[in-house]
Amino acid sequence: MDYGGGYSTTSYGAQGGASGGGFMAGSQGGSQPNKGNISQSKDTLRPCTIKQVLDATQPHPDADFKIDDVEVQQITFVGQIRNISTQTTNITYKLDDGTGTVEVKQWIDSEASAMDLGGAKNSSGLVEDGWARVWGRLKAFNNRRHVGAHVIRPVADKMEITHHLLEATYVHLYFTRGPLEPSGGKGANGGHSDGQYGGDGGEMNMGGARGMPNVGPNARRVLQCLKETPQNNEGLNVQHIAASLRMPLTEVMKAGDELLTQSLIFTTVDDTTWAILEL
Repeated sequence: MDYGGGYSTTSYGAQGGASGGGFMAGSQGGSQPNKGNISQSKDTLRPCTIKQVLDATQPHPDADFKIDDVEVQQITFVGQIRNISTQTTNITYKLDDGTGTVEVKQWIDSEASAMDLGGAKNSSGLVEDGWARVWGRLKAFNNRRHVGAHVIRPVADKMEITHHLLEATYVHLYFTRGPLEPSGGKGANGGHSDGQYGGDGGEMNMGGARGMPNVGPNARRVLQCLKETPQNNEGLNVQHIAASLRMPLTEVMKAGDELLTQSLIFTTVDDTTWAILEL
């Protein structure tokens, strides 16, 4: 399944209802292709941490929640079950993933009301102190947030926990720093490139001395311009960089501040003339 941001599911079963359970994440967008990219993006499944759930913003009570300023409806996360509370109409699980705790409510089908709820709970494999994966929607009631679960199942392979946290981190970086740029196998030292989120190989190596730290796409372009443009010992002025890259001057200044903070460049004759810091 494609999450809509250039990232897809893997072998750990993080695709929710696509592997069973009756919940087809993103099915609304797929069945109504004329709605456009915006609605399809909202209906895709967003992997996240519980802290992101708690920090999600909501402009007004009827609006969709936003994570990283992107509207979300369907979310998935993992957590350790701290408490299980069985009610007549629902089962409430309190989950903790190390970043925060949140209540997850799974409503009981009225047709199954005659079932022994304790037996149903045990047969599902969900027990206190065990780990579970949740697919559902973020909701708020009386200023308290909870997740209405479509599917909740135990985590059988503990590697799924690590995989999910890495996946949530990648998606967070995608929306806050932009998509990964293809490396094309280029590398000054014949090594591989690990993209904009770190790594020690690829075309952005500083003379082979060190890898590219975590900087945004504009900062990468400015740094590449400083590396490739002929210049004297004074470096390049921001006006020249902006003209060469056809980038707004304000964006060049922001990118420069990011590179200065990372100690990748330094100012020379004035604050708006930069050169690469060779190590």
